[in-house]
Amino acid sequence: MSATSVRRPRTSRAILGLGALALAALDLLVKTLVVVTLGDGRVLDLGLFNLKLGYNTGVAYSLGATLSPWIVVVATAVIVTALAIFLFRAVPRFGKLSRTGAAFVLGGALGNLVDRMDGAGVVDYLHTGWFPTFNLADVFVVGGVGLLVLGSLRTPAPPQKEH
Repeated sequence: MSATSVRRPRTSRAILGLGALALAALDLLVKTLVVVTLGDGRVLDLGLFNLKLGYNTGVAYSLGATLSPWIVVVATAVIVTALAIFLFRAVPRFGKLSRTGAAFVLGGALGNLVDRMDGAGVVDYLHTGWFPTFNLADVFVVGGVGLLVLGSLRTPAPPQKEH
């Protein structure tokens, strides 16, 4: 067994973790800038969409918005933890496209989880008028899932051992 085959799982997991943390940090930075600049109720019209501050106290599409904030935080933390465990175990078998997608999914999930921790809900600001308001973390999650799917379609499955 070569040194690269021994290091690859560790390296791919480190890249996943660092990539996810960097993306979560970027998401949280953008959310902070939005709160600071649009906290007074201003709306920036960018044509196809507006930047408009809102808070989502639920989860996707405000589902669960009537639940206690701590229930939503705990449920979200459990889901993100399970997702992280799965991705950290699976990422060494992923191709580059799927590894990139995994980092985006986990980064977006972490960004929204951390944002949710104060109990006020997730900061949303990308407003189209025809779709629920969302944020950069949501874009990361959806785009990351797309990359994971594309990567799995492009990368042949490893041969299975016969029993």
